[in-house]
Amino acid sequence: MKTSRPLISVNNLRVGFPVYGGVLRQKTAEITAVDNISFSLNEGETLGIVGESGSGKTTVGRAIANLIQVFHSDVNLQGTIQLNIDDQSVNLNGLGQSAMKPYRHLIQMIFQDPYSSLNPRLNVREILERPLKIQTTLSQSDRLKRIVKILDDVGLQKDSMNRYPHEFSGGQRQRIGIARALTTRPKIIIADEPVSALDVSVQGQVINLMEELQQAFGLTYLFIAHDLSLVYHISDRIGVMYLGNIVELGDSKSVYHKPRHPYTQALLSAVPYPDPDKKHPERIRLVGDIPTPLNKPSGCSFHPRCPIAEHSCQIEVPKLIKHDGTSVACPYARS
Repeated sequence: MKTSRPLISVNNLRVGFPVYGGVLRQKTAEITAVDNISFSLNEGETLGIVGESGSGKTTVGRAIANLIQVFHSDVNLQGTIQLNIDDQSVNLNGLGQSAMKPYRHLIQMIFQDPYSSLNPRLNVREILERPLKIQTTLSQSDRLKRIVKILDDVGLQKDSMNRYPHEFSGGQRQRIGIARALTTRPKIIIADEPVSALDVSVQGQVINLMEELQQAFGLTYLFIAHDLSLVYHISDRIGVMYLGNIVELGDSKSVYHKPRHPYTQALLSAVPYPDPDKKHPERIRLVGDIPTPLNKPSGCSFHPRCPIAEHSCQIEVPKLIKHDGTSVACPYARS
């Protein structure tokens, strides 16, 4: 059931990764992967996050799941990620592993690559049972019952439990990944490009499965992808990221059919049309390459490639301003 109550409130989130160099491996610079962004994730909705590679999409997802420090202990985290549940509110940003444990079962991830995200040495039962052993107090028989039920929910047979990941197709492996995310009965699932490694024919099956599971379990999704058409299909709202910033945020129909930010317009103009006889707008071609996050441009990070940039864009960092329900980080955006 969709509500206007935010399960997650992200406020001024910034994520910086150190760069080391020299003989003594000293910190020489910092890459700002996420640069002071704010948004909310409401209960029961699907919020899609899109952007080119290197825009910071995956970093946002891992920050919400509090997984960044597991791999990068010296990461620079700022801002708050407020989890609001059961009349409690807790800032997840920077929590240690022990402090995060009571909330870990509420936020789960579906990873991009179903081939590398499953341990090849464990069979399906062991893969699904491990989070239950860590996060619950269920008995062995109750764990088995839940595993059988979840396998059925994702369209896999009971006898799949004794098989290993290499015995499954890519689509089946992703179903196992989805089943693993569901074992602890989470409230929020962060799907990090969950179908980009799959064939197009299988992508639709996985997306339809995710929508069915959302209805059945009342899940809330943060759906990360680079395909705007795919995100439009599954999302209630869409956030467009560029070089660590959110440049446009609004309901999916408004963002997809009436984009305001020049970057969003350029992304949508690149979406192929299935009907070759149908007239469609001329493609917007951006000049130049994406600047490196190590040396971001001053002011609006998009201004070196923007077709409508003014001199002030080089100086001031634009704020997200609402226009008829859509927030746009551009003072010259199309009305």
